[in-house]
Amino acid sequence: MSADASAFYDVLETRPPELRERHLMAALPTQVAHARAHAPAFAELLRDVSPAEVTSRAALARLPVTRKHELIERQRATRAGGDPFGGFATIGWHTRSGALRVFASPGPIYEPEGRGPDYWRAARALYAAGFRAGDLVHNSFSYHLTPAGSLVETAAQALGCTVFAGGVGNTELQLQAAADLQPQGYTGTPSFLKILLDKAAESGVALPTLRKALVSGEAFPVSLRDWLAERGIAGYQCYATADVGLVAYETTARQGLVLDEHVIVEIVRPGTGDPVAEGEVGELVVTTLNPDYPLIRFGTGDLSAILPGHCPTGRTNARIRGWMGRADQTAKVRGMFVHPAQVADIARRHPEVTRARLVVSGEMANDRMTLQVEVAQRPEGLSARIAESIRDVTKLRGEVVLQAPGTLPNDGKVIEDARRYD
Repeated sequence: MSADASAFYDVLETRPPELRERHLMAALPTQVAHARAHAPAFAELLRDVSPAEVTSRAALARLPVTRKHELIERQRATRAGGDPFGGFATIGWHTRSGALRVFASPGPIYEPEGRGPDYWRAARALYAAGFRAGDLVHNSFSYHLTPAGSLVETAAQALGCTVFAGGVGNTELQLQAAADLQPQGYTGTPSFLKILLDKAAESGVALPTLRKALVSGEAFPVSLRDWLAERGIAGYQCYATADVGLVAYETTARQGLVLDEHVIVEIVRPGTGDPVAEGEVGELVVTTLNPDYPLIRFGTGDLSAILPGHCPTGRTNARIRGWMGRADQTAKVRGMFVHPAQVADIARRHPEVTRARLVVSGEMANDRMTLQVEVAQRPEGLSARIAESIRDVTKLRGEVVLQAPGTLPNDGKVIEDARRYD
């Protein structure tokens, strides 16, 4: 661990992993009880759960995963009754302690922002990216509808930074402001930062003080990171969502993204709530300790994987590989939707199956399904029994290919659409 304490946002980042786990698991039953008592949706979803017994990851894994489509459905159902948050939030806006702001994500999904400082907990990511008190931050995240702008602004203010509220678009005006104000840092999408810098070079505008950036919202390829470095800007990325706030952030080691200290992250097989082995790609599921919006096992719909070991910077929390695609791999086959959960259901019916991947091939109107399954033992008739399960679960016929353990790619895909559309 580095001896320089100023390299870390707080002492939580370098505590022994077993101490962190003990604190998170100790907080878990209180959060589950709070959600059950004050969030009607969780009162229903967790009605048969004893919060006092949810003290381990194994116990947490037995709780249901809530995915975005369920948020949308429940919000639609409760909107007429005056609850726009679908029964998942413990705050509204009818009291002085209620929501400070309300945001909307595609769906639409409405999210509350509470009144606590650094509500989305993103100050930690800014600090790891080199932002410090006294910096002027040029914030080009959106300030309307989605919470990205507020997420970064409240974090920067918690650090003691000043924020220029640039928002999105208006490239010429934003460049003029950057030239006039000379900010130390940029926050926003990496693509817009490149647009600004290209425009500055084209216009002959100097931005000598801009030396750091925290980017998110889209892919941040190494090629762009290196392009920024050639222009004197150290760019780092973070992974956050409008539902749970900061999940993970990049450090100077640039070896994955370190998890935030106030979330519990699991990687599960897409379409299920079953945790996968360390290193295996799956859906990123987050439990937040936020009392205002206490999402328990929220399925982000994003794929990632846990990296082995700890960050070379001395931060001891687990790391993820970053965003690796979407977990929702639903495919329409011969007029019928096939979901990852159905593939998981088929696999569960046969103890011999350790992993399964459904490949949809052929051309449109001539679809063919092949279920590739990893099995260590091949009892007689197994392929035929699995084929029967395919038809029973999906109402479609499919071929079965038995493969040795470790054969299928570690990319998180449960359904691969390999059809030709040309």
